[in-house]
Amino acid sequence: MTRPRPEDLDPEDFAALFATVERTAVHLELRDAYTPDDPLFLHWLKGQVTPADIAEHEHQWAQIVRTTVGHSVTMRRVRVVSEPLAPFIRFEYDGAGALNEAAGEQVRWLPRRQAAGLCLPANDFWLLDDRLVRFGYFSGIGDYLGAELTDDQALVEQCGRAFDAVWERATPHKDYRPQ
Repeated sequence: MTRPRPEDLDPEDFAALFATVERTAVHLELRDAYTPDDPLFLHWLKGQVTPADIAEHEHQWAQIVRTTVGHSVTMRRVRVVSEPLAPFIRFEYDGAGALNEAAGEQVRWLPRRQAAGLCLPANDFWLLDDRLVRFGYFSGIGDYLGAELTDDQALVEQCGRAFDAVWERATPHKDYRPQ
């Protein structure tokens, strides 16, 4: 497969990005808050949303994951989290089994206090096939600000090392019991 260059891809188009992946897609999440105005999250805060509702609402993401892992791609995600969990991270925790794992994505959790000594980037990222990094940017309160792609080899290697280090310390979703 001829691999597209970062400038030929839209960092917002996950379906197109993941269609270029041949082996691995890994995601490191480092924030305690995302999209604070998300309607589903706001309903969840009121006790009006179940894990199944989250999975149903995120059906597009689940389809991307199913399609990607259906092409023999391994998808892994680690969330570095503060404990006790912030409300949005608890929301993500509640939906991770019914959404991410049910679609084929492996999910692990690492309490921030167990991340001491790890060198981690300042931004969330996806690393695709150890060749392309998609950095996601958020405001201090979690509003999405945009993303960019890079194939800079030094950044690719740095993100790969960071993800591997976190993955080794993190707890699989089925075993993680948040504080």
